[in-house]
This record gives sequence, structure tokens and C-alpha cells, in this order.
Amino acid sequence: MRRGDDLGRRLGAVGLRRVHVQVGGAEFLPLRRVRTRALRPNARSLRIHCFDCIPLLCYRITHAQTASANAAPHAAFEGFPGCSPNVQRVFRLLGALITVLFAIAVAVATWPQFFRLEHTFPFAQIVALRGPLTALLLVTALVFLVFSLARPLRAFALSMAAIAVIGGAASGGIMFARGLGADTLPAQTETSLRVMTWNTAGEATSAGTIASAAVAMDADILSLPETNQYSGEAVAVAMRDMGRPMWVLHVNLAPEVKQGPDAWTTTILISPELGDYSVIQSSVDGSSNTSIVPSAVAMPVDGDGPIIVAVHAVSPREGYMQKWRDDLLWLSDQCAASNVIMAGDFNATVDHMSAFGINGGVLGNCRDAASDSGNGAVGTWSTDVPALMGAPIDHVLYSTHWVPTGSVVLRSFDQTGSDHRPLVVHLDPVDAPTAGARVGG
Repeated sequence: MRRGDDLGRRLGAVGLRRVHVQVGGAEFLPLRRVRTRALRPNARSLRIHCFDCIPLLCYRITHAQTASANAAPHAAFEGFPGCSPNVQRVFRLLGALITVLFAIAVAVATWPQFFRLEHTFPFAQIVALRGPLTALLLVTALVFLVFSLARPLRAFALSMAAIAVIGGAASGGIMFARGLGADTLPAQTETSLRVMTWNTAGEATSAGTIASAAVAMDADILSLPETNQYSGEAVAVAMRDMGRPMWVLHVNLAPEVKQGPDAWTTTILISPELGDYSVIQSSVDGSSNTSIVPSAVAMPVDGDGPIIVAVHAVSPREGYMQKWRDDLLWLSDQCAASNVIMAGDFNATVDHMSAFGINGGVLGNCRDAASDSGNGAVGTWSTDVPALMGAPIDHVLYSTHWVPTGSVVLRSFDQTGSDHRPLVVHLDPVDAPTAGARVGG
């Protein structure tokens, strides 16, 4: 109210007794209120009340009554140009510009695939966290609704709130469609498979804990990124002692380095009931593999089991974006056959995979089992946040030979060492009847 106080001092100096103050410009802002203020003798200040306008920027003194006929009231108004249509126009254009930019930002954050930005920093990182994005947009909508209670900001604030609500509803709808959580699995059959993936963060998770979880879930295939050979063998021994023997296969990015990082290794455990398997040489020597951390491609030596790919793609940090994109492309190429199962830490959500899908798949010919069975929006990383606030970056993908009939993200292991949650998926052959009995996951 500085200009109003200054004006009041001038009015008092020339002996004005009464003023009529018109707020709002007739051309751009409709006149909402005309206020008549009576001044006490020797008044030193005047407070101008502004309604439905931009305060202190648009007012006009329409009439002034002085105590003396010889007073010169116009002298008090010098330097106060009144309502400026240009000022109003600038503020209206600024509000419109902010609204448009906010709408674009919300659209890009919610569905970057439309703009082909899902593999671009920082949009790749933002869309990976749909839960926090949805919550942020809804909170933003509430904040602007509060601002709308102020009449000068009402139109602008309501526009911004509407955009935030639409964006939050769209993002929340995507999460709902992918699945907010299921916790049951069908009973095992002679032809079904249980696939479990768990980035164990190396030796942070004990072999006994991994084995207990795998046996409890009756896993036939166990994909363990960041699990070295010795830990993988310890898991297999523990599972054997629990009545669940497994073959152990692994890939080490640099076997010549003693006690190298666990991230350089990926281990696969496969039930002997699926027959013998071996890791293809290109996975072992790295001539065809993911770029920074290794994946393993296991082929059946005998029998007709699926091709199994234990996945570990590099994380999409700013300096590794191109390698991350290359990893997703390489993984999509691994899902060309009809009988393929891919499981592991993809460091990507289905939003990032969509550009590499063909024939209805999300990555190559493969589809995401969790999304097709009610768990696609449940975060597997990080265990430090609630599951719906995390990023679903660990997946089990399947080709056309299989159909997922259940899945579960295990949240009971959040305090066991790893920053990833295990994911278990139940797969049935497409030509097999689904089991009716259900057991808790």
C-alpha cells in the first residue's frame, strides 16, 4: 500500500476532505467497487481498497472534495497516472504464458513418449517415478485451489489447478491400468513356471535369505543381478538343503579381477526339471551383452525349455544415457523368438521400453508380466520408499509362448539389505488350462 500511503499524505497536505476512488479499468477490468473515503482533518494517510483487480496498479481518483474552495486538489494527484491498460495487458499475457508452459510441462512429464523424450534426461528420470509425480500434481492442484480464493488470482489459479488435476488424473489412471498391487499366485502345475528376480545388491543380502524366499515362492528360475558366483553357489546349496536343487550359471564381466564389484556379475539359478542349460559364449566374453553391467543368455542344451535372459542394464544416469538406450535396444533383440523369458533389473519402466516394442510387445516381442497381472505400477526400487512411490524397474518379460496368471512384489524383505524388492511371476503355457486353486504370495 505504499502508493496509497503516499497519496494520503499528499491529500492531507492540500486539505482534501473526501475522495472517490474507482478501482479497475473500464476497458480491460470491469468496475467492481467504487469506494468513498472521508478524511479526518489533517489526515496523513489513505488506504486504497482494491477489489477484483491488480492491487495498487489500477486505480483512478474520480472526484475530490476539499475543505477550502481555494485548495488545488489536482496537485495531490501529480505522479499518479491511474489505471494503465498496458499494465493489465502485460499481466494477462504473462498469466496466459505461464499457464501454457505449465500445461506443456505436465504433458511432457505425464506422457513423454508422445514427444519422444522418454529416453532423454531428465524426462526419463521423472517418468520413472509416476507415484511421486501423481502425488505432486494433485498437491499442486490443491495449492492453486487455495490461491483461487483471492479474486485477483481466481481465473489464473483455477486454470493452473485444472491442468494439474488433469495431469494427476492421467498419471494416476496409467498406474491404475498397470496394476496397483496383487498378492496372490495360482497353484503350481506340471507345465507352469515360477520366475523370481531380485537385485540382491551383492552380499548385502545373505544367501540364506535369498534361498528362503525362492523356496517359499517355489521358484523354478531365479535371476540374481549383482550376485557373484560364490554367493550364487551358496544360494543353490541352501535351496538344495531345503529340498529345491538348482543349476547355477553366471556371467562375470572381468573374471581376471579378484574381488571385483558384485555389479560386474549376474547369476541364474534354474531348476533341473527344465533340463540342462548353458550360458552362450557371447554373454561370457562380452562380445554381445549389455554395456556396463552384464546380462546372461542361457540356452537349453537338451529339452525344450525357454531361452532365459538374466538382465542387468546400466542405470540411466546423465553420463550413461546413450549406453542405457543401447542396453534396451540389445535386450529387445534378445526377445525375437517365441519362447523367451527375460528377468532382472532393467533399470527402466515400461514407459521407457515402449519405443522398442514390436508386434504388441513392450520390448521386442516380449510383454511385461507384472503389468499384465496387476503389479505393473508397484515400485521395486527403492525399498526406502513405499512401493507405490517407487520405480518399477525390475521385470519379468515373456514371449508369446507364455501367459502370466499371477505376480507379486515381495515387500516383506525391505529390511534385508538390498535396495530392490523381489518380483515373482507365475507363467503358464498359452495352450495349458489355468489352475483354479490359489495360494498366498
